[in-house]
Amino acid sequence: MDISDFMRLDVSSVWLVLSVVAGAAGVFCLYSLILRHLAKTTVRNKVVLITDSLSTLGNECAKLFHTGGARLILCGSNWERLETLAEKLMSESDPTLTFPPKLVELDFSNMESVPEVISEILESYGCLDVLIFNSSMKVKAPVQCLSLEMDRIVMDVNYFGPITLVKGVLSSLICRRTGHILLVNSIQGKLPMPFRTTYAASKHAVQAFFDCLRAEVQEYGITVSIVNHTFIKTPCTHSEDEVTAKSVWTDVKPSSLGVTPNEMASELLKTLSSKKKEICVARSIPKAALYVRSLFPNLFFTIMAAGVRNTEAVEMPDD
Repeated sequence: MDISDFMRLDVSSVWLVLSVVAGAAGVFCLYSLILRHLAKTTVRNKVVLITDSLSTLGNECAKLFHTGGARLILCGSNWERLETLAEKLMSESDPTLTFPPKLVELDFSNMESVPEVISEILESYGCLDVLIFNSSMKVKAPVQCLSLEMDRIVMDVNYFGPITLVKGVLSSLICRRTGHILLVNSIQGKLPMPFRTTYAASKHAVQAFFDCLRAEVQEYGITVSIVNHTFIKTPCTHSEDEVTAKSVWTDVKPSSLGVTPNEMASELLKTLSSKKKEICVARSIPKAALYVRSLFPNLFFTIMAAGVRNTEAVEMPDD
């Protein structure tokens, strides 16, 4: 075999490799398109409740699910903003392919109003298919600076509110033997950070509740999914002098570690389609921290303590 034969062999090998790569890429693209189409049809004609439609993520979900043909029940603590959101959704969509959203004023910090809200939700369409629990209140401060009153408010919004709502509608889901409950929960439901004592406690509590609920309702055809995420990128709404309580873990939130509202909304839609029980939406560093916390807890605690500085209490705005 002379050198020309080797050259022809090398050229053939290269073309074979390129053909395999191109074929694999084509299959992957086709698979992605099919998944995207299935995801878009997931919520069509379904009654979908969003507990906080006024947050950045809630807005993105409302847009995505509305264009997908869902019968939306939009909840939020401000009626005027809910009406503005509904008008915007209707003006930007084809009325022949979408449904006018139902609006329900909901504020988990006012627990006394929740039973009445539950009745209003159930009367909106007479049933529920999908529940998106995305309400959240953040607080960042050294533990000695947080009052018990603030602890209770955070627990109401992040824990008691969601579980009260799900208990109120659960009998309806069980009777129909169908439904999908999706909890949007911070990664701090698994990975506590300094200066997040109350927030992390509330996220751990709600994570455990929905994990237990999943096993209890599976026999009724009800799916429970939890999506744990890192911080969601939002426009900065506070000035530098408002942010005084920090550690090396919270001084800077690199954009590469966060997720955009659009990414999160798309992930929620895919989760509804795939019915996966648990999803972690995070970059490599937060995911690595989860493994370190599980496999090398003492090392994790040492690193956390080493990063803490003396701080002052700061309450962070809601997502």
